[in-house]
Amino acid sequence: MEVMNLIILIHIILGFILVYFAVRAYKRSKYIPMIFLAIGFTLITIGDTIIGDSLALEDEYFKEMVEEITEISGFVLVIIAVLKS
Repeated sequence: MEVMNLIILIHIILGFILVYFAVRAYKRSKYIPMIFLAIGFTLITIGDTIIGDSLALEDEYFKEMVEEITEISGFVLVIIAVLKS
């Protein structure tokens, strides 16, 4: 279980490093698609790791649905960012 916790921590750290660079790129360029990119990667990062592990729901189906909807929303925002660039 300790190895899995380490992998989840690495996932979260790398995801937020990616978000940090997207926000930094937006601040430098004021390029609006970078905001979509940052929010999208945030949702993707938190969808499976933070939401999935922090929601203590009895209904596993609902928990999985919330995780997937969060990740899908993140992917949609990343796609919008790419299409606008």
